Amino acid sequence: MAALDQKSPNVLLQNLCCKITGKSEADVAHQFQYAVRVIGSNYAPTIERDEFLVSEKIKKELLKQRREADAALFSELHRKLQTQGVLKHRWSILYLLLSLCEDPRKPSNRVPVCSYGALLTQARDVHSTPFYYARPQSLPLSYPERSATAHNSSMATSGISSMGVFSINGPGPTPPSLLTGPGPQAVGESMRGSRLAWTLPVSSSPSGAAAAPRPPSGPSSSPAPKLPQRQRRDEDGSAEIGEAALVRDILYVFQGIDGKFIKMCSPENCYKIDSKVPLCKSLRDTSSRLAELGWLHNKIRKYTDSHSLDRAFGLVGQSFCAALHQELKEYYRLLSVLHAQLQVEDDQGVNMSVDSSLTLRRLLVWTYDPKVRLKTLAALVDYCQGYLKIVQCELGINLHLTIETCVQFFVASDPTVKTDRLWHDKYSLRKSMIPAFITMDQARKVLLIGKSINFLHQVCHDRTPPGKIMPASKSTDSPKDASVLFTDLEGAFQSKIDAAYFETSKYLLDVLNKNYQLLEHLQAMRRYVLLGQGDFIRHLMDLLKPELARAATTLYQHNLTGILETAVRATNAQFDSPEILKRLDVRLLEVSPGDTGWDVFSLDYHVEGPIATVFTRECMSHYLRVFNFLWRAKRMEYILTDIWKGQMCNAKLLKSMPELSGVLHQCHVLASEMVHFIHQMQYYITFEVLECSWDELWNKVQQAQDLDHIIAAHDVFLDSIISRCLLDVNNRPLLNQLRAVFDQIIEFQNAQDTLYRSALEELQLRIQFEDKKRQREEMGEWGVTAEQEAEENRRVQEFKDTIPKMCSQLRLLTHFYQGIVQEFLRLLMSDESLQFLSFRLDFNEHYKARDPRLRPSLGATRGRRSANI
Repeated sequence: MAALDQKSPNVLLQNLCCKITGKSEADVAHQFQYAVRVIGSNYAPTIERDEFLVSEKIKKELLKQRREADAALFSELHRKLQTQGVLKHRWSILYLLLSLCEDPRKPSNRVPVCSYGALLTQARDVHSTPFYYARPQSLPLSYPERSATAHNSSMATSGISSMGVFSINGPGPTPPSLLTGPGPQAVGESMRGSRLAWTLPVSSSPSGAAAAPRPPSGPSSSPAPKLPQRQRRDEDGSAEIGEAALVRDILYVFQGIDGKFIKMCSPENCYKIDSKVPLCKSLRDTSSRLAELGWLHNKIRKYTDSHSLDRAFGLVGQSFCAALHQELKEYYRLLSVLHAQLQVEDDQGVNMSVDSSLTLRRLLVWTYDPKVRLKTLAALVDYCQGYLKIVQCELGINLHLTIETCVQFFVASDPTVKTDRLWHDKYSLRKSMIPAFITMDQARKVLLIGKSINFLHQVCHDRTPPGKIMPASKSTDSPKDASVLFTDLEGAFQSKIDAAYFETSKYLLDVLNKNYQLLEHLQAMRRYVLLGQGDFIRHLMDLLKPELARAATTLYQHNLTGILETAVRATNAQFDSPEILKRLDVRLLEVSPGDTGWDVFSLDYHVEGPIATVFTRECMSHYLRVFNFLWRAKRMEYILTDIWKGQMCNAKLLKSMPELSGVLHQCHVLASEMVHFIHQMQYYITFEVLECSWDELWNKVQQAQDLDHIIAAHDVFLDSIISRCLLDVNNRPLLNQLRAVFDQIIEFQNAQDTLYRSALEELQLRIQFEDKKRQREEMGEWGVTAEQEAEENRRVQEFKDTIPKMCSQLRLLTHFYQGIVQEFLRLLMSDESLQFLSFRLDFNEHYKARDPRLRPSLGATRGRRSANI
């Protein structure tokens, strides 16, 4: 129990009182009782709780005492204490250590502000916080009044125009026996003013520097008639104004109060130094630069004073004023520290170190960041005039800032989205945060405005300021009446959003069309990927035919690229822009077993940068699917052209072989059916699908108001092509039947080539036999012997025996082909949008006569068509 009693708070507190006063336990009864009352009260220090600042002061104090090793050890221990988190009030402990850093029994050359008695006296006499309480808004004070009354004020304000004294349940009067050193009156007088002064590092001064009492002073009080020693020395030494006097004046100007030498010039609306005041040019220029801070402060404070209590200002306006108050509160904290530093300099007088004194140049450095912030606030204040202006500010001028910070309005941002998906995925609307007075259409336009500005900056690398993109708003001469403002709010607000939306979207489209040739790239996709450039595609097929007939595994992309360049130079494609031609390339698809070059070849069009926003990866995959379908359909047309040319060239040659007339007739009939089918399909794809869809797309692009309209029109274009070209999921059975038709055409080509090869070989042998026979007759010999004639007849008979096999192969091929076409027609009848295609494919009802399943559908459909006509 004895051990526990020695560690109790009461015993420790009594030991602390004995240690401080140097007396025994019986003699410190009064001090102990007073200390208990102090600890039990709600008294709190009135300076900012900055742990870093206090630790830095302790280290500086150790360095002044030439204790570098102790300073390093203290820094290390403090760092470990911060990482462990054992203590919750580290600042209080450091503050106490700093206050007790000097032994009161030890002679000191500085003002005894760290003595325990002076500390308690200060806590009793001055306990209001200089920067935590703003002037009550119910007591407006104009700026001329503030300047006039500031010099007559009997209470320090530390940067705020008016402040009350708030009572606390603190300790009672200090017992006289507790005080050491100077008397209570002298110490109390010496400690009046800013409470931050003794938290800053100061130099040593004579022990009697603070012995003489002086009147209270504060950072906002007027310059006292009895000037500080440093200022009097500067003025007495020469006629020119010293820097110390200017520093004091500047601190008043920072608060919007006229100083002795720097005053507000109403005609020019700025703070100026009278030209008659003797002052060097460098100090005059520096003072003018610093005085701008006071002008900015006045501008912001005047706005907040005039609107804070205006209930017609609205919640948005009140929130804006609250944000301005918070910024001014941080500004006042800086001023309080500067005033405290000046107070310390006045206390120490002539012995103040030059290195730590307050100068104009140091003020320039310390006020740089606050000046930038006040300039930004002043710019917002200029723009935000009235409730409508506040809303317009948030939705207009600051829209790009709001959408970049992402979390302060109803536009959300995903920082993980990359630049190539900025337009599609990065920004979105948070519907739950859209204000009630904003419709969904207006919110969408606001989103588009912000997306357009960010897209221009981040993707297009266009650095045009938003103010030059959007039209400048007309400023109002005087604020409107609240009722008139709210009556006209909807129309005016809508017009502002519409104007910003149209101008921003128009500028973005102009940049895409002029700088990045969006429309030219769109036309290039139509000409090359969608096979719109007929001469180029035909010549390319002619050049690629020998290469693509080989196995796919034997192809090399550089060889195909060379052929592509040759086709470009030999056709009208050479007249296209180099920017377009350099994007055209060859692409080989994944090879499967048994594939030829025709199965894996594809044209590719490279897109990057801003145009990739329209031609996304999904869109390019759709283009690839459409190209493969069109390329295969074009190949079928190319094959049938070769088949027809072979028939025309060999028709006369094979007239001498009458046994082939039947099989050749079958070839001609089947080829005609295939040509009719492919021509009708090509007509449907080219004119009814591609051209019609392209015309709709081009009209929509020309009428588009923003980039979203172009992207939507382009997506509809691709979806329409894929659906009407039978490439979607719903038309998969039709596509399978169509591919089967294409396979039958390729098989027919192989069969006819085999037929013609055999027939031409037989024809060549017969011609050779007749030539030999004629030559022998001319020589007077028998043209042919019995053995030779028998051998010839046997060979001819063997050829004739192969003809029925060829006929049966063609009949089987014809049967399969017609069956596939009939199934294709039957599937077409189930889709009303494709019924006209079925009519053209069976224009003479040939397939209807062969397949009874087509008769009811075709008859009923044609009956409906006649009725509609």
